[in-house]
Amino acid sequence: MPYILKWLCISIIIGGLVGTASAGFLQSLEWATQFRESHIWLIALLPVAGFFIGLLYYYYGKDVEAGNNVLIESIHDPKEIIPLKMAPFVYLGTMITHFFGGSAGREGTALQMAGAIADQLSKPLQLDKNERRILLIAAIAAGFGSIFGTPLAGAVFGLEVFLIGRIRYNAIFPAFASAIFADLVTSLWKVKHTHYSIDFVPKIEFLPVLYSILAGIAFGICAAGFSRIIHWTGSVFKSKIKYPPFRPVVGGIIVALAVFAMGTTRYIGLGIPVIVESFEKQLPLYDFALKMIFTIVTLSAGFKGGEVTPLFFIGATLGSALSLIIPLPFGLLAGMGFVAVFAGATNTPLACLLMGIELFGAESGVYIAIACVVSYLLSGHTSIYTKQKIGEAKNRRFERDRDSSISDL
Repeated sequence: MPYILKWLCISIIIGGLVGTASAGFLQSLEWATQFRESHIWLIALLPVAGFFIGLLYYYYGKDVEAGNNVLIESIHDPKEIIPLKMAPFVYLGTMITHFFGGSAGREGTALQMAGAIADQLSKPLQLDKNERRILLIAAIAAGFGSIFGTPLAGAVFGLEVFLIGRIRYNAIFPAFASAIFADLVTSLWKVKHTHYSIDFVPKIEFLPVLYSILAGIAFGICAAGFSRIIHWTGSVFKSKIKYPPFRPVVGGIIVALAVFAMGTTRYIGLGIPVIVESFEKQLPLYDFALKMIFTIVTLSAGFKGGEVTPLFFIGATLGSALSLIIPLPFGLLAGMGFVAVFAGATNTPLACLLMGIELFGAESGVYIAIACVVSYLLSGHTSIYTKQKIGEAKNRRFERDRDSSISDL
């Protein structure tokens, strides 16, 4: 009872703070998106905006520049309290990125804001190292659950993301409690989340299951490709451009020129309208590829945001396009891709399965599970988070490197 009461109180505090922060972030992000779409000329200023972000982090934010990897590393080995400045820095950087037309998400911002805010409770509450780990897991769960309106997926994501193949069960109560409270608080602020609908789900039979496995293979390859290419592109920017503030300038020029050359803003920002569209009709195959390119250039160059919503876009549009060759409903394939590419890129299949059920309904649960598990297995030990460690390797080849980070493999 003392344990439950203690963490219930802490979870209520985390849920209130993180839920409120997520609500404010979502509202301001919606405003920034609408304003940019009404003033397309702002995209021409993306290189200038990138220079400002680069200067901000180079001179004042080097200790928080690694973003989500700082949180994961702090869970593995808690040392210094995460600087509170991480929250306003990533909020400002993300808002600028979206306001001027970068292609990024929102999950990274939500997690960093949550982790930075929650970790400030460590000293007043006199938490030891193990309790700090639990606190950060709960904060990640709250941030993820409240930003997407999926508290169950958020809780499992917090438990699953930092260690591949293992879950820290001593944090299960704080993770679920914090995610649920944060989602409730976000809802109390009247923030609305996007709803998706899968019109038709076929019966569980041999052929649909086989087709789902084939789709999962495609999603896993896509996830692994995204993770590898974004790390490689980031290393190219770092090796070719020595002064960090110039990297987002170059990336901003590339993105802005591409947007004006193509004459569309379809592949910048969050891309929510296109994601919704992927559930309503069959989309062309190039949609997912173009979004991948725009996102990789934006984030590799040093702009702020997250990879997850772009991964939703990439997966959903890829799934919708796969209905050209895989005889499953495009809405179902879009839903499968939505979560399966994310599962492969983050090595969090259980969280993605729950997210699929929360967003699309239990009727599609079996197909969602097949796609997520196959994608997870096919993506290998790559990840968008370089500080993830291997708790239980996916195959024997990596057993000896169980305690090595992905970036060292």
